[in-house]
Amino acid sequence: MLQEIVISGFGGQGVLSMGKILAFSGIMEDKEVSWFPAYGPEQRGGTANVTVIISDKPISSPVVNQYDVAIVLNQPSLDKFEEKVKPGGTLIYDDYGIRHKVTRKDINVYKIKAMDESMKMNNTKVFNMIVLGGLLKISPMVQLENVMAGLKQTLPERHHKLLPMNEQAIVKGMDIIQLEQAAIQ
Repeated sequence: MLQEIVISGFGGQGVLSMGKILAFSGIMEDKEVSWFPAYGPEQRGGTANVTVIISDKPISSPVVNQYDVAIVLNQPSLDKFEEKVKPGGTLIYDDYGIRHKVTRKDINVYKIKAMDESMKMNNTKVFNMIVLGGLLKISPMVQLENVMAGLKQTLPERHHKLLPMNEQAIVKGMDIIQLEQAAIQ
C-alpha cells in the first residue's frame, strides 16, 4: 500500500492540520509516513499545501511530482494540482470558490460540499474534518479510530471536548462525498 496525497487550499482552511491528522493516523497503524508542508508568507489567506505519504514500505523521499490523490479547496490549488494527479488517480474538491471545473477525463473526480455542510452544522471549523471523512470514504487508508487518536494527539487538551463533533463531521463527510466523474482510460 502506497498513497501519495496532496491537500491544498487557503491558509485557515485546516489544510496543514488535516495532513497532520492523516499522518498521525498512519503512525498509529505502524505505517511509514511522511508529512511535508508548504505555505506562503501568510498562514491565513495565503495558499498552503501539504504532501502526505502513507506506505507499508519505507518512503524514499517526501518530494512527489505526481499524486494518487489531490484534495483541492480553492481555484489556485485546482489550477496547480489537477495536472499532477496520476492517470487513474483521484481529485477531490469542494466547489465553494471553484470557478473552473476539472478538465481531465483520465482521473476520478469527487465533489464534497464540505463548506455548505459545515455551515449547516453551525461550525465552519469542522470543514477540514468533513473533507477528511470524504477522503477516507473513497480511500480508506487508515481506520476511523486511528484518525480520532491522531486528532486527539494534535488537538490541545483544552479542545478535547470538541472530539465528538469532529468525529461527527468525519462521518458526515463520508456520507456526502459524491463521484462526479469516473476515469475514462
